[in-house]
Amino acid sequence: MFQTVEMPLWVLVLLVAFAAVTFASHFLFPSVRWFFRRRLERAVAELNKRLERPIQPFKLARRHDMIQRLIYDPEVSRAVVIHARNKGVPENVAFETARRYAREIVPSFSASLYFGVAARLARWLSNTLYDVRLLHRDEAALGKIDPKATVVYVMNHRSNMDYVLVTYLAADRSALAYAVGEWARIWPLSRLIRAMGAYFIRRERHGPLYRKVLERYVRLATDAGVTQAVFPEGGLSLTGALGNPRLGILRYISEARGPDAPDVVFVPVALNYDRVLEDRVLIGARAAGERRFTARFRVIAGFVARMVWLRLRGRYRRFGRAAVSFGQPVSLAQSGGNVRALGRALMGQIAREMPVLPVPLVAMALERAGGVATQDVLADRVVALIAGLPSHARPDEPAQELLQAGLAELQLRHLVQEEDQRLTVAPGQEAMIAFYATSIAHLFPGDDATAA
Repeated sequence: MFQTVEMPLWVLVLLVAFAAVTFASHFLFPSVRWFFRRRLERAVAELNKRLERPIQPFKLARRHDMIQRLIYDPEVSRAVVIHARNKGVPENVAFETARRYAREIVPSFSASLYFGVAARLARWLSNTLYDVRLLHRDEAALGKIDPKATVVYVMNHRSNMDYVLVTYLAADRSALAYAVGEWARIWPLSRLIRAMGAYFIRRERHGPLYRKVLERYVRLATDAGVTQAVFPEGGLSLTGALGNPRLGILRYISEARGPDAPDVVFVPVALNYDRVLEDRVLIGARAAGERRFTARFRVIAGFVARMVWLRLRGRYRRFGRAAVSFGQPVSLAQSGGNVRALGRALMGQIAREMPVLPVPLVAMALERAGGVATQDVLADRVVALIAGLPSHARPDEPAQELLQAGLAELQLRHLVQEEDQRLTVAPGQEAMIAFYATSIAHLFPGDDATAA
């Protein structure tokens, strides 16, 4: 028992290493995790005091725990059995498929990253790229929303800047959980997006098991009061016009709710831009007849480098205006429960609140003039267009100011050229002019109202 035992040095080092790992995992790491968890809880408690809608415990749950809760959900378990039977695979294989879907969907929210980094970055980026305008937000109506209700922001999808812009403008109210597409699954962007509380949605065709896992996550988050932001159109507009709503997420949120589930209040949000960063990519995708388009790293890096170079030379200027308008909240409890009618009503409110900005307005005036006009004729058409708008949608600025602002942006991008005191759409840029004009075309009741 007390005899000396000889062993190689590497075995001794290995034993000490195993002992150190065991000590750390059983005694040190839990204490460290508890220490940081307590600090996080205190920080979130302080943060919740200034937020209109506090961060729900559901968002703060550990990602591993949420994945386990999701894959052992009774409805998901039934879907696993059905999937195994239909595919002719063992149930444990189907279960692992469900686990993979859950790992793909479930976020890992970080309050410090969201409010300490993302919200500040969103504010800086929004104001660096655009002259940001908040055109309408009925504070009284938003203030009347039941504190126990789940708020869902429903937005049109013009640009990937939508996420940034709304994060910035809603940062004083709550942390938003976005439903994002495949573009955000690219590493390392996926880690950042997931830490901001976003959950991933596959836009391509997928089977019943995936839909059930996604449905149950959305339902759990909604019942837990998590503030969400969704894009019913399902993707960026290729034409500039509002698209028809896809009802998948709205159906997951709205249908088969329990009697004790909180009310859901939908807040329509309309966004518009003087310049959509992806406009040429979107127009190209439409011309190609497909929605698949990728942003090449070289193009993005070139764009950023060009902006930095212009800034260093003192020649940088923002891309015109970006505007957001919040519509009247719609309560699910008072909507009658018809998801299709709800989707139409929400998109109708978004259409009604669509901001009328200088570039879309001047683009429409040029289009109505046949692509050629003197500045005086164009000014008359802008005045006529403003007169034809519903009263709630008319801009506050004088028509001449809007005309000059819109023309300056279009000429800077070489979309409009001036020769012999005549303004014309540059050759090959007709689709670009139509893209911006279409964003507000639905606000006009007909040609008669806008005739010069």
